[in-house]
Amino acid sequence: MGGIATSERQITLFYNSESIRAKQALGYAKSEGLPIQEIDILKTPLTGTQIAELADRLKIEIKDLVNQEHPTYASKFEHHNLSSEDWIKMIRNNPEIMKQPIALRGDKTILVEIPTDIIKI
Repeated sequence: MGGIATSERQITLFYNSESIRAKQALGYAKSEGLPIQEIDILKTPLTGTQIAELADRLKIEIKDLVNQEHPTYASKFEHHNLSSEDWIKMIRNNPEIMKQPIALRGDKTILVEIPTDIIKI
């Protein structure tokens, strides 16, 4: 997987299958009959390019993709000013710390804060 392919006909959802919010968003999307391409970031590791592209699509810095309140982050890392490459390595090696779910459809990308956000895309 290189860059991220998107379609106007379906929603691509990057999520953590252990996340309650992600399970709720996925369930809501399915109940609404939305066509979903599921990408579980715990089972399908993202490339550095994909992580950078997600941040770019969300119009945020790569470091802002990291949930610094996640227990894994809090137990393993201290708050640092790291390079983009270091943040990418951190996410690749600990995908559970990435903020998610992230939904894409065509040119639109959103960070799903509440399950019903998915219909905004």
